[in-house]
Formats: sequence, C-alpha cells, structure tokens
Amino acid sequence: MQIKTIKTRVFKENENLLDFILKYVKKLPEKSILVITSKIVALSEGRTAQIDPNISHDKMREKIIKSESDFALKTKLVWLTIKDGMVMASAGIDESNANGKLILLPKNSFKLAEIIRLKLKEKFKIKNLGVLITDSRTFPLRAGITGVSLGYAGFKGIRDYRGTPDIFGRILKFSRTDVADSLATSAVLYMGEGKEQIPLVVIKDAPVEFVEKINKNELKIDIREDLYQPLFAKIKKIKF
Repeated sequence: MQIKTIKTRVFKENENLLDFILKYVKKLPEKSILVITSKIVALSEGRTAQIDPNISHDKMREKIIKSESDFALKTKLVWLTIKDGMVMASAGIDESNANGKLILLPKNSFKLAEIIRLKLKEKFKIKNLGVLITDSRTFPLRAGITGVSLGYAGFKGIRDYRGTPDIFGRILKFSRTDVADSLATSAVLYMGEGKEQIPLVVIKDAPVEFVEKINKNELKIDIREDLYQPLFAKIKKIKF
C-alpha cells in the first residue's frame, strides 16, 4: 500500500471543496482512494460556530454538544457522546486550527463522499475510486489519537471472515476487519494534528474491494451487543 500526502494552503470557510481538491489533485490512478479530513468538509459546509463573548465558553460548548449528540454525558475531561452510531468526545467539535471558532462535524459524510467520488470519476475517467472522510479518535486506556472513518464511498468498509476457515481449518465465528477505519488511521498518521497542512491523502494499492454501492451501516454495532458494554457497566469497580 502506498500513501501520497498532499500539502495545501489553509482551506477557507464556505470555499468550494471540489475546486480545492482539483487545485491540488491533478491525477488519480485507477483503484486509488482519496482521503479527505473532515475539517475541510465541515468548513466547506459552513459547519462552524462563532464563540459569543457574551456567553460563557463552557455553556456555549455544552449547548452545541447536546444539540449535536444522540447521547451526552459530562465527564472529568470532556463530554462523552454518541453521534451517528459512534462514541466520541464532545460530539466531534474541534477548536484546533479553527481560528477562534468551533468546527462541527460534516452534515452527512457518506453522502458527500459519494458526490465527490462520482465527480472525480468523471473528471479523471476512471472506473474504480474510493473516497474516505476522516476524523481523529481516542481509544479507551490508550494515549494519543488514531484515525476514524466518518463516511466513505466506492469500497467495502468491512472484510468479513465469519464462516470461513483459519489456517488450521477452524471456522471463524466473529472475525471481521474494519477496513474503513484502518485506512483512516493510515492517512491520519500522515495528516497529523498540528500545523502539517495535509488535509488530503491518496492511497494506492490498498487491499480493498471496490464497489459502486456501499452499506453505510456495515460498521455499526447495536450498543446492547457491543463487546465492551459489560466492562463499562462495571467500570466503577475497577482499580487502577
């Protein structure tokens, strides 16, 4: 797998995202994946909030976080939230590299990824193309961030091994590979969290299955079936 980073100027709020991409991406190979950071997608949609000097910063953040979340729980460090079927801190609202504003998550990353994919396929005359929109996330009990997929188009987001044999013939019952988030992590490693100015990455030779239609719910797990649910239910009993 090959990863090509694309350094750009600072993206401006309400700027045309496709025009910006084409300014820096002059060619896309067949069976490549264009990765786009969610921050410039949100900025292109005007998904920002100006901090009101007449309102407490914390109160303003709390109001926006609750309005953006399906579930919100205040904790020692952040608001722990569920949005679009994913656990995240503070509904994904970001203040880094935001020039004094709050940047929210995009409206519908799956829909936007498909729109961009179709336009780029037509522009570059290619048949198979993936588009992946990323954000950053933390794992429980791990320091630092990794990448996560908010939406994608053009490739299957999960590889399912269930019902197939392992190398010794044992039938696998649970094994699946999270393709979309794995690719997102690879890209975010290069995109960085500081002043890198790398909002676009092109991945070539990725081990993915390209498709025209995807199931945007294929990565979701019912909270009642989640592997870690029993752990969190008893977290107060754990000593560190």
